[in-house]
Amino acid sequence: MSPRRAYPSDISDARWALIEPTLTAWRQARLDRRPTGAPAPTDLRDIFDAILYVNRTGTAWKYLPHDFPPHGTVYAYYAAWRDEGIFAQLNYDLTGLARVKAGRDSEPTAAVIDTQTVKTSANPPTATQGTDAAKKIVGRKRSVATDTLSLLLAVTVCAASVSENQAGIQVLDQARTTHPTLTVTWVDTGFKTQFAEHAAALGVNAEVVPGDPGTRGFRVLKRRWVVERTFGWLMLHRRLTRDYETLPASSEAMIHIAMIDNTSKRITDETTPTWRGTY
Repeated sequence: MSPRRAYPSDISDARWALIEPTLTAWRQARLDRRPTGAPAPTDLRDIFDAILYVNRTGTAWKYLPHDFPPHGTVYAYYAAWRDEGIFAQLNYDLTGLARVKAGRDSEPTAAVIDTQTVKTSANPPTATQGTDAAKKIVGRKRSVATDTLSLLLAVTVCAASVSENQAGIQVLDQARTTHPTLTVTWVDTGFKTQFAEHAAALGVNAEVVPGDPGTRGFRVLKRRWVVERTFGWLMLHRRLTRDYETLPASSEAMIHIAMIDNTSKRITDETTPTWRGTY
């Protein structure tokens, strides 16, 4: 890695040791396919630190500090890792390691599914946005499946106008494909019969955890609270406080990156500082 002053978002040596083998293998596979086989001069750790910087601070790619590699180079690596599923694979591998560290089996048997509607910036095309009629928000809907430790198992991003049922079915399909051991999932009352029937066809028992209609404001609900904690972790990454991405696939990648940051710290017993008191 080239010498420069570290940013708070930079990855530690211990976390880089978890991530580096996957990125190095990816680059070697690319070099093997090149006619010349010439080595790439860019340091992968610098690239990954730059991506974490964008994810954590919310800055635009063109506003990356000059001591990182050129923003065009960083984005090219980011786009390749997004399109080839590297971020998703890293997230799932780290989730397995974090589960083992917590004394669980690496593969989960239970999931918690929920959605989050966020406003969009001026970047996303109108065709990829919609209006969430219940929340009166124009934007996109994030559907996530987590395990009982709040670790990410699957994520999909769609227009906010897509129903809870359809959004839930999409993320359940992804979660069940990636983690075929899943047998039960907990959801809220926004998920109706259609979702439950689809889950049953996949061999997954969908259990609805209702809230208390007499209680106003936030309240901890059995099972469902773990996915709310995941959403809270995501909000520590400013790129995710609003959807700035042109492609829904980029929105999903940014969520994977945030959870890679979070889960790798969990494995190495590091902490994620909040923004409070950092100015």
